Amino acid sequence: MSQNAVRVRYAPSPTGHLHIGGARTALFNYLFAKRHGGKFIIRIEDTDQKRHVEDAESSQLDNLKWLGIEWDESVDKGGEYGPYRCTDRLHIYGPYAEQLVSQGNAYRCFCTEEELEAEREEQRAKGETPRYSGKCRHLTAEQIEANLQAGKPYTIRFRVPSDRDIIVEDMIRGKVTFDSNGIGDFVIVKKDGIPTYNFAVTVDDALMKISHVIRGEEHLTNTPRQLLIYEALGFTPPQFGHLALILNQDRQKMSKRDESIVQFVEQYRELGYLPEGLVNFIALLGWSPEGEEEIFSLQDLEREFNIERVQKSPAVFDTDKLAWMNNLYMKQAELPRIVDLCIPHLEKAGYLKSPLSVEEKEWVTRLVGLYKDQMHFAGEIVSKAKLFFSAGIEYDEEAIAVLSEEQASEVIKAFRDKVLRDEEYSPELIKNWMKEVQKETGHKGKKLFMPIRVVTTGQSHGPDLEQTLYLLGKERVLSRMNQWLDRKV
Repeated sequence: MSQNAVRVRYAPSPTGHLHIGGARTALFNYLFAKRHGGKFIIRIEDTDQKRHVEDAESSQLDNLKWLGIEWDESVDKGGEYGPYRCTDRLHIYGPYAEQLVSQGNAYRCFCTEEELEAEREEQRAKGETPRYSGKCRHLTAEQIEANLQAGKPYTIRFRVPSDRDIIVEDMIRGKVTFDSNGIGDFVIVKKDGIPTYNFAVTVDDALMKISHVIRGEEHLTNTPRQLLIYEALGFTPPQFGHLALILNQDRQKMSKRDESIVQFVEQYRELGYLPEGLVNFIALLGWSPEGEEEIFSLQDLEREFNIERVQKSPAVFDTDKLAWMNNLYMKQAELPRIVDLCIPHLEKAGYLKSPLSVEEKEWVTRLVGLYKDQMHFAGEIVSKAKLFFSAGIEYDEEAIAVLSEEQASEVIKAFRDKVLRDEEYSPELIKNWMKEVQKETGHKGKKLFMPIRVVTTGQSHGPDLEQTLYLLGKERVLSRMNQWLDRKV
């Protein structure tokens, strides 16, 4: 493989936001280009104007950048093979369509949608797979001219040869054979003059000198159609590689309507996942490294990625593994970065108001520091930090059991007295008060710490107790202890 010849592309349709499957396709193309010293191109396939979403293009590009994926050519960077948006290339496709018609590889089809639907219904009734019968395939020049003179709208269909094996030499799947008789003459230009996906993508890939096409399994059935167009136009086709499906945890195909799983990169970004954690996880959806190691930075992946190690079998989207992996990156990240990710979530929950004072920012930094190593994503700070913002506190059965132990009230009263005694309030003082209570009561370990933790937080387990009590604040700690002790009177 010539190092300089590698040119790959990711060609999203702006009909929605960046899906995990699309992100994987983009990532694998990017890594393939990096591995072979090639170019990575993003081309916008916007031929489906009916389903166009206004901000989908900008959102997809923005979220790819957030993941750390950079490209060499696209709508924002330009390049010698532009334009990089299909609707900006409409003037290019017409001559190639006419070339196919003049060669006899394509023809004008004047069938109405009603006629086509009736034909499909008849085929379904016979138990046949619906495909175009070829009704307009044999129109004479006179019939075609008469239809044109009458102003009849038409599509342009590719004339699929009969009785041919169309072979796809797939980089991932090996040799895949299609019978041309099962394809049917397909539309390459719609009635409005807009090219269909299969035609536009073939012309664009050829003119942009795309050397390898790495895309999802759902495009495999498009490949024989595209190979026929390459052949008819005299273009050299690229090498194809089709990525296996991504399944949900029930091993079912991921549906965009499946609400049991978060599927869009933007959603993970909003939840407060780290891009490096998400990239690491996505890279392992169908690609296996040579060793046992699973933690890879993007730079590691650029060196390690090998298309030969992409699997044929479907990948399972394991949300637990993603949470575990992102937690590793949360632990490694600098505290200020995680604080900045957590603050919007705390504001949205109504716990904080912008702008934060210096003292408030310092307090939030300490708070996030308490939970940083436990969090799987920044949004979890809201549930974990709830006890710091609640006026009252509810005790469950486990908490009441701890507070009902023989020594609990004695320990709580002794600790309350120390808090009331001193005007100052700091983690260091809290630690000293604990030692004093231990000496006075003779209780230590869980018998000492557990009642104090439970009465102030409602939880029997949690992060560093001195820091927790400090962040709760003197007034809230005293209030919660008094509320419990008053209940016991």
